Amino acid sequence: MTNVTNERSPRIVAIVNITRDSFSDGGRFIEPEAAIDHAFGLYDAGADLIELGPASSHPDADSVSASVQIERLAPVLEALSAKGIPVSVDATDPNVLRFAIGAGAAMLNDVRGFPDPDLYPTLAVSDARLVIVHSLLEGERAVRTDATPEAVLESIDRFFPARLDRLVRAGIREDRLIIDPGMGFFLGNRPDSSLEVLRRLPELGIRFGLPTLISVSRKSFLRVITGSGMESIGPATLAAELHAARHGVDYIRTHDVAALRDALEIERRLGGEP
Repeated sequence: MTNVTNERSPRIVAIVNITRDSFSDGGRFIEPEAAIDHAFGLYDAGADLIELGPASSHPDADSVSASVQIERLAPVLEALSAKGIPVSVDATDPNVLRFAIGAGAAMLNDVRGFPDPDLYPTLAVSDARLVIVHSLLEGERAVRTDATPEAVLESIDRFFPARLDRLVRAGIREDRLIIDPGMGFFLGNRPDSSLEVLRRLPELGIRFGLPTLISVSRKSFLRVITGSGMESIGPATLAAELHAARHGVDYIRTHDVAALRDALEIERRLGGEP
């Protein structure tokens, strides 16, 4: 298999969870001041975008109303935008996505892959990039589905052509679209499903001809494979992220910006890829 590589390193999307129950850092950045300070630190560490998540999507997460999500987002998004920092918003509720567009978000990341036709006219007139996430879920949170790697790959093959066609037909420019094949519980219970998708990254880029985003940071499948707890999953995360970078992804979504930035820099200095 021939690797597909970028002409430059992937862009780093830094995760800031403004939640009480995110699996890795729930509650740490729920207060606006804490979230803003953390976001500034990640940007200074080398992030290209800051992604704000006002509600968790793991299987045990609580439901959060659109009004509460917007209340969490507003002061943080405003503070980052005032400093000219590009912001992505990780949300599924159409009202939250509309708010993010109105507030000037540079990117929207919907783990359901933007399934709501009523939102399409708003998306079509916006300039925000859209991360189209594939997953096995039907609601706002991941589910513990026992799906084989073969079933996951078949789902990806069905999902992207259909969803991308719907979005483009609705007037959303193709050059604004980014694909994310999903990872962890979004692909079911089995770690081997996430591993198989990571192995197939070059095929994704070739088949769909769109930029690709990967989000493996601190995911459950890495913890299952290594037996590591959340506090020590950093090396496994970085190994998976470097694999993705070497195989041509355009965006990597991560909690630990400094580690990824430094690793990519060493790769460049050694003359490897990317």
